[in-house]
Parts: sequence; structure tokens; C-alpha cells
Amino acid sequence: MANRGLGQFYPASSPLHALDPRAKIVATAVLVLGLFLVDSIAGFLVVGAALAALVAISGIPPGAFLRILRPVAFIVALTVMFQVLFSREGATLVEWGPLEVHSGGLRLGSFLALRILLLVSAAGLLTATTAPVALADGLEHLLSPLKRLRFPAHEVAMMMTIALRFIPTLGEEAEKITRAQAARGADFSEGGLLRRVRALIPVLVPLTVGAFRRADELADAMESRGYRGGEGRTRYRELRFRARDALALALTGLILLSGILA
Repeated sequence: MANRGLGQFYPASSPLHALDPRAKIVATAVLVLGLFLVDSIAGFLVVGAALAALVAISGIPPGAFLRILRPVAFIVALTVMFQVLFSREGATLVEWGPLEVHSGGLRLGSFLALRILLLVSAAGLLTATTAPVALADGLEHLLSPLKRLRFPAHEVAMMMTIALRFIPTLGEEAEKITRAQAARGADFSEGGLLRRVRALIPVLVPLTVGAFRRADELADAMESRGYRGGEGRTRYRELRFRARDALALALTGLILLSGILA
């Protein structure tokens, strides 16, 4: 429970967990696309406050949810640094030798940082409140109209769910390999950039080999159990779209509209 991250399901009894997975997938997709239309700090704060309220409703501990954002902290910091140091838009706020900080760069960096954090938060909330099986069923239902065009909806939904499922698994394996290499004398924190990249090779190679091994084992396990695709398959639980799901979609649209207009 303490090491949960993006892609892991957090079992709990909450209104968000009880929603139809199709409603949550559509709401997340609408929110993610709509975030690119938000162009003000106030708008991002409105959406952020709404997501914080949803996290509180979901029953997920705040500390556990913040761990979802930890992997993107470096990307956010790097994005802000590049925008602040290399953008020349707006008035000059700080000038120190060749380095200049302009108001436009600071504004754009803040926008990008907030947008990335909110995008990851929305995706993390979806995977944390939706079981992998329910997520696969919801994706398949949403993609089912494309079956008329011979689109493999079931297979695509299965692949996306498996990919989400193996994100935390690969993260745990990478951590184990890193600790093992450190115990053997590997140093990942000292030296220049090139030296650090070279130090990661002993981690990336066994991690890649392990990922292919897990894929082969999973394929063998599915084949030995008679898996032949989604044709003719039945489900233990049938999805039902209720009034609360429609209300959730309406609230998502209202939140997004408030963020765009703020």
C-alpha cells in the first residue's frame, strides 16, 4: 500500500470506485483534452481543487496519491527550468550574466508544470479507482463500435490494461536491480552526465531482459488457459450505465468549463 504509484489500483469503498468504468474513462479523456484549453493560473487552480476534492472522496490517502506524482517531478522541474532560462518573452525580471529570467518564460513554465501535474493526477485517479479488469471491459465497450471496421477492440484494451498493470512491476524490478548494483559498488550519483548514463546501463539491460521474459511468461500462461481473443467471450459482471455516471460526466464538464472560463 505504501509504495503504490501510477497504474496501480487502490481498493476502497467510495463513490468513485462505484462508478461505471466507461464513465470514468470518458470523463478522464475529456478532462485531459480540455486541460489544453485552460490558459490561466486561476483555471488550473479550479481544476486542481476539483481533483483534490475527488481524491478526498475516493478514500485514497493523500500521501499515497502524491507518490503518483513523484516520477514526473524531474520532468516538471526540467520543463520549468528550460522555459524560465531560455524564454525571452515579456519583461526581464532577473539578469545575471548570460542568464535572464523573463516574465513570459516564468508564466509559460508555470502553465506547463501545472498542466503536466494535473494530467498525471487525472490519469492516476482513474487507475487508482478502477480495477484492471473493469478498465479493460470499459475500454473494450468504448472501442466496440470500431469492430465493424475489423478493429481489434478487445486485444487493444487488453494490451493497454496489461501495460498499466506492469508499470509498477517494472518500477519495483528497477529498484531491486539498482540496489543490487549499488551493493556491488555501482555509483549512480557522482560524475558527469555521460558517466551517470553509463552507470545506468547495468540497470537498463537486465530490466529490458526481464520485461521480455515476463511478456513471454504471460503469453504462455494466457495460451495455456485457452485464451484466443475476445470472440465469444462472456463476462462475470456486466457494465451498467446509471444516473450517477451521467451526473459524474456532467460534473466533469462543469469543472472543465469553469477552468476554461476562469
